[in-house]
Amino acid sequence: MLREEADRILAELRDAELFWERFVTAREVLIEVLAGPGGGADVEKTAVPVVENTAPTPTPTPTPTPKGGRVPGSVVPVRGEGVEVSALSPDYQRIVSVLAASAAALACGEITSALGLERVPAKVEGVRSKAVRMAERGWLVKDPSGRFTLVPGLRGGGS
Repeated sequence: MLREEADRILAELRDAELFWERFVTAREVLIEVLAGPGGGADVEKTAVPVVENTAPTPTPTPTPTPKGGRVPGSVVPVRGEGVEVSALSPDYQRIVSVLAASAAALACGEITSALGLERVPAKVEGVRSKAVRMAERGWLVKDPSGRFTLVPGLRGGGS
């Protein structure tokens, strides 16, 4: 009897988590779109972290460094010549600093702890969302295991 009730509750929890994942993803995309080109630094602070799918990534995702300064609608500038770590918002600069201080690639949970945040799923997913965005824009490299490092030649010089 109790086992059946626990199974039912777990099924409801899985459904709620899937719904939440879709909601968070939609909200983050909406915030980025509404931020528009050249704006949105304050919008990022209110963004809800993305809950990432736990399926393993089959291939590594080191992203080539795109040319130029900012991606339209982006709150993280594309890393390129003349774009320094100081161009990132303080939250992103702190991630760069943590990775610069580490001799090895770090998982998002490790980055979360190093930032002094509570290591709960919401905080870890917020860090993961930021780290993935930074990898897409040429600041970090994401290895196949989901760990992050700084791109070669980048030094942490944030806050």
